[in-house]
Amino acid sequence: MTLPAVILVGGQGTRLRPLTDRTRKDMLALVDRPLLAYTFEHLAGHGVARSIVSCGYLPDQIQAAFGHEHDGMALEYAIEDEPLGTGGAIGFAGRALEGSFFALNGDSLREADLGEMIAFHRSTGAKATILLTPVADPSRYGLVRTAADGRVETFLEKPRPEEIDTDLINAGLYVLEPEVLDLVPEGRAVSIEREVFPTLAAEGSVYGIALPGYWLDVGTPESYLQAHRDVLERIFSTQVGDALGADFTLVDDTAEVHPRAKLVPPVYVGPGAVVEEGARLGSLAVLGAGARLARGGVVENAVVGARTSIGEGASVVGSVVGDGAELGAGCQLHNLAVVGPGAKVGEGNVLDHGLRVGAGQTIPDDALHFT
Repeated sequence: MTLPAVILVGGQGTRLRPLTDRTRKDMLALVDRPLLAYTFEHLAGHGVARSIVSCGYLPDQIQAAFGHEHDGMALEYAIEDEPLGTGGAIGFAGRALEGSFFALNGDSLREADLGEMIAFHRSTGAKATILLTPVADPSRYGLVRTAADGRVETFLEKPRPEEIDTDLINAGLYVLEPEVLDLVPEGRAVSIEREVFPTLAAEGSVYGIALPGYWLDVGTPESYLQAHRDVLERIFSTQVGDALGADFTLVDDTAEVHPRAKLVPPVYVGPGAVVEEGARLGSLAVLGAGARLARGGVVENAVVGARTSIGEGASVVGSVVGDGAELGAGCQLHNLAVVGPGAKVGEGNVLDHGLRVGAGQTIPDDALHFT
């Protein structure tokens, strides 16, 4: 049985700035395709034939990239004039739906069996079912406490250490009945997590189910890098992971890799990218479409965006360089340093410990030695 889906993509990705200064968070590249594509692939793989994308910030980027169909799944768009919160956005996009439907955050990655989730939802007679996932540090999230049958008893936001009695959190994927939207007033921002679900919990009509499978909230440079590692290592099962093959190496046919350059798998080299003599790419590295890694350069456990230039002898380790940026010779980026799209970092600069260079900024030669 398939259900339609409402996909929430309203966030501006502030924690990922400057990467999101020009690009929506869900449209940032994850290896070879936008982050949002993985959500579409997951839904389509479980038989979802229709999805409504609820968005407000830079909606043209999604529409231009995906149009009205992806992986055989029809795409529609509900564009908000102003932010409506998670509940308001679901109501705005989903009021015309007549039966049960999925609602989910579009900037998380997941592998849950949606058929099993629907079956559980039907078996309980719930108005809402929440996908739950265990996390190592639940203090960063809201805990969901359930009874033995899965009925949600309470929600606890940002718990103190002594309050943590479960590792299950809200994974941002729901099965909802249309009457849930009766609790969502029109014309104002509404939080489904803080306003709607507690009301349903009080009447005993919201349930939670923990299902096996990968889950990751991609919201920081650290988790953005982790997502790339997990795709490249096939910890998260994806189409691009399958294409890496047995040697965990994917080099586009139009890329140029010098015979005396070194690729250390897992590694991805995008269309038109160039890896020059003596350069080393990998392990756990992505070189985007049209990017250039110059002689003697090193990119390891890092992401280099499309059309970016990494100068001679420069090193990018555990860091991210946005699309169209330029790093001069001898630059060093380490420990979650981030260079925004279109930025120009002159020769000999050293960026470390999470230092971020804004989109389009220019840093002169030898101006920064932040270690």
